[in-house]
Amino acid sequence: MKINIKLILLLPLLLSCKKYIDITPKGYAVVKTAQQFYEMVSLPNRGYPINNFQYLVDDQWMKESDVIGKTKNINIVNFTFDETENRVSLLSSSSFYNQAYSYINRWNMIISLVDESTGDDATKLIAKSEAKVQRAFDYFLLINTYAKAYDPATAATDGGICIMDKFNLEAKPVKSTVKDAYDFIQRDLEEAIPHLKLSPLDENHPSLAFAWALKAKVHLFKREFAAAREAALKSLSYKNDIFDLVAYTAQGGPNVIPVVAPNNPEVLSYAYMTGYTEMNFAYTCVISPELRTLFGTNDARFNLFFTTVSASFLDAGSNTAYFSIGYKKFFYPTVGMKTTEVYLMLAELYARENNLTEAIATLNKIRSKRITSGTVNLPVPATMKETMDLVIAERRRELLFGFNRFFDLKRLNLEPEYAKTIVRVFPIVNTTEPKKTYTLKPNSRLYIIPFAQDVLKQNPTLTLNTDETIPF
Repeated sequence: MKINIKLILLLPLLLSCKKYIDITPKGYAVVKTAQQFYEMVSLPNRGYPINNFQYLVDDQWMKESDVIGKTKNINIVNFTFDETENRVSLLSSSSFYNQAYSYINRWNMIISLVDESTGDDATKLIAKSEAKVQRAFDYFLLINTYAKAYDPATAATDGGICIMDKFNLEAKPVKSTVKDAYDFIQRDLEEAIPHLKLSPLDENHPSLAFAWALKAKVHLFKREFAAAREAALKSLSYKNDIFDLVAYTAQGGPNVIPVVAPNNPEVLSYAYMTGYTEMNFAYTCVISPELRTLFGTNDARFNLFFTTVSASFLDAGSNTAYFSIGYKKFFYPTVGMKTTEVYLMLAELYARENNLTEAIATLNKIRSKRITSGTVNLPVPATMKETMDLVIAERRRELLFGFNRFFDLKRLNLEPEYAKTIVRVFPIVNTTEPKKTYTLKPNSRLYIIPFAQDVLKQNPTLTLNTDETIPF
């Protein structure tokens, strides 16, 4: 098999579940060997924009001048929790949706075509296996963005996403259910894991540790707690590094000792919100007064990387802060997974099993590398609920930006004891605009992001997973 393709990183972003490749010989790379297909699994700078939903959380904030007096856009609708707006009318396209499916197209090409290439069977098998892990990751992001969180009682009927399982330019995919999507993701991981390597070809190839971590996350979101715990422990058996930010603080931090990708030992997978340089754009990385307070004064995660002083990016006196360290000084994982997320999953799983001592001990492993003074080791609470609250708070401090808090709110909102009504009072510092209280309830339709207009136009049979209307 010989296929002429443009470097897949430059694949045209298409507007539907059905993806196409521009096949033109001149100026295109020729992929014909198993080794070349295997190398295609590595895709540096993989970006997953979060701009369709980034303000639907209690951890991020907008500058007042970007809201007051401005024409309503999707950011303002989300920031003010406005359920009266038909969001589809504001979403002509979604860069996240289109990019995620362009990546899936790449993985499908590898999985479907590598067996027809020249080369040894072992290389073909590892190429297919790694591509299945990457595909599982992309579908996990998509299903948790565009559909309800997994509810065992309704997942078999809840509307999902389009599933493309092979490279087929003539395929006419139909929408899955939430259960279908999760079953597909789990099947990809189960088939891939036995053939993965502890140390893959480079940092952009999925490792055994990452695949087991993703498997743990899928089980956790499905509330399959015993299987999730087993997978988390398996991941940590392969890689359990925690970067010591306390020691790093004493050494002078990122302004003295740069830590660039792939030199951060916690990272399990490299993926971004926008790209490698994303943390340079401070105006998109402003945290809320609530999260700023949650950090306290002795947390290295805040003290090393955030600032509260800049009239360009935040409002003075608002108690907000923004990420101020450039990518050349410190690589801060956002979308990709890292070892501390696995520890946090494990702590939650211990808590849910009422093993409160192990839950807190696991949290304290992270805190010992994060808290510079004061109360480093948390005492063991008396109840599961109190322990879970500590785990959730630690997740907010550790897993910043990206999809993490949005997905956590969605899944936890299905459990009454952990559901949260977000209350936002805005503006904080403006004295001429009247203050308003905005509320995001746990069952709000806003937590399900609607498909954008370009997707719906290309797929006339595709239905929304919300009760909004298609404006054409």
